[in-house]
Amino acid sequence: MKVVSFGSLNYDLSIWLDRLPGPDETLRAQRMEAFSGGKGANQATAAAQLGATAPMVGCVGDDDRGRWLLDVLNGNGVDTSLVRVVEEPTGTAVPLITAADVSIVIVAGANASTGVADADAAAQVIASADVLLLQGEVGAAGARRAAQAARSGGTTVVFNPAPVDPFLVEAVAPLTDILVMNRAEQAQVAAIGPDTSQCETIITLGSRGAQLDDVLVPSYPADVVDPTGAGDAFCGALGVALAEGLALIEAVRFANAAGALAVATPGAQPSMPTRSAVESLLDGHR
Repeated sequence: MKVVSFGSLNYDLSIWLDRLPGPDETLRAQRMEAFSGGKGANQATAAAQLGATAPMVGCVGDDDRGRWLLDVLNGNGVDTSLVRVVEEPTGTAVPLITAADVSIVIVAGANASTGVADADAAAQVIASADVLLLQGEVGAAGARRAAQAARSGGTTVVFNPAPVDPFLVEAVAPLTDILVMNRAEQAQVAAIGPDTSQCETIITLGSRGAQLDDVLVPSYPADVVDPTGAGDAFCGALGVALAEGLALIEAVRFANAAGALAVATPGAQPSMPTRSAVESLLDGHR
């Protein structure tokens, strides 16, 4: 199995709060921790943890944070040979975590440099892969070129348009095979109005599971510690299941299990579950 991720790498500063601040309000945080993150890197980590060969395509800065992110990815079995080091500082994300949800602020940094040249450098790797994972934290031109490389090789394109960028959605959606969104993203994408007639669409519903056409695929019980990265665990696991040849509804069940496990551990990449953990959860609910 080869599952390629074309996307972002971020240094996450996660902050736990009783609630989000209001206008002109200063709050004391419960705690703060640094984690390896970025939607692209998270999904690559998820795929690697679940047994796939997982090349990562993206950019980091020539700084301590970027070097640390690469070390973590390499330690998790992700192939970072296609990650480019640039002059811009490594991207940063600040997840604001409450008992109810997580809100995330991102600063693109080096991720803004990920573009057509990176897609071209990875074109053969993408075309020879089973699945390409795309997200919304890099530019439209590079993501579109990566999707075109996937199309040329018959590689399945899974697109998670988060955060939603109109230019990226219009560029990538027509080349997408499977579109993964939550309800808010679904509304934003509908307002943009790209051609998605060729796509299978999956709507993630948090603790309820995921909607595939008119079928609700239920999730699994979970003890929520930090929901950061749960959607990325879902997408990475979906890519692995599709690469293994599972039917789409079975792939969604597999992805639901990965997402449920991810919320039990703080941080994005540290929460990506192992293959044995996912299979154990599935076996317990057959």
